[in-house]
Amino acid sequence: MRKSITVAGTAAACALAGGALYGTGTAGADAPTAGTTAEPYNIGKLVGDIKSYYGATQDADGTWRADAHSAYADDLARVQARARKDIAEAAQKARHHRARPAVVFDIDDTLLLSLDYEVRTGYVYNSATWAAYVADADRPAVFGAPALIEYAKSKGVEVFYNSGLTEAQRDSAVANLKKVGIDTDLDARHVYLKNADNPPAYLGGCATAGAWKCTTVQYKSGTRKHIESLGYDIVGNFGDQQSDLDGGYADKTYKFPNPTYFVG
Repeated sequence: MRKSITVAGTAAACALAGGALYGTGTAGADAPTAGTTAEPYNIGKLVGDIKSYYGATQDADGTWRADAHSAYADDLARVQARARKDIAEAAQKARHHRARPAVVFDIDDTLLLSLDYEVRTGYVYNSATWAAYVADADRPAVFGAPALIEYAKSKGVEVFYNSGLTEAQRDSAVANLKKVGIDTDLDARHVYLKNADNPPAYLGGCATAGAWKCTTVQYKSGTRKHIESLGYDIVGNFGDQQSDLDGGYADKTYKFPNPTYFVG
């Protein structure tokens, strides 16, 4: 379930504050925690710190944009540089062992940046406004993401997408990815989306027709398990939430920063 920063927990807020204010590395609200008696970090300051972390400014049409020279962009670049090195090494090993290497990417805030939506809504999720935002298919790319996908493909690594977007949002998601320059392996065999009406059998009992009960970890790890069952070795799994990465079925995981919401 997706949670806005207003309900995600005070410890997550403080974690962001530490990263944004003191430059301690990748900042992010990975998981809400409880049990502290300390006064929570002030929500007004937190919102300001988030904008500062992204270098967020409004363009001429009022859209909030991240700055390519922000702390957010720097954190992304560090993760992506490590991933490129790992992908090159994995691809070389795969050629020697005749393996089929693959990478798996989440979409929301891993490939397509939702900062404008978060700022405009006060970081409070609403299913109707979110659906309309996705349908516009006008989100910008997460810095460096299109180039990273092209790099993986150039090394002979197949690309899969494993997203919490729904099957009904497929056309919008694919159109938006193409718009930002991501046009690699976007067919139905490579793009996995939630299909509550006709869930795949490989997800087991947590997903039956009309009764989707899978947690994010169950859905995403179950999908990765399925991809590996097709004969692929997932050498890298990318996401902006820890729940995108947990559950196994990937040699290495890469967490992109996102302090604006939490998905459990």
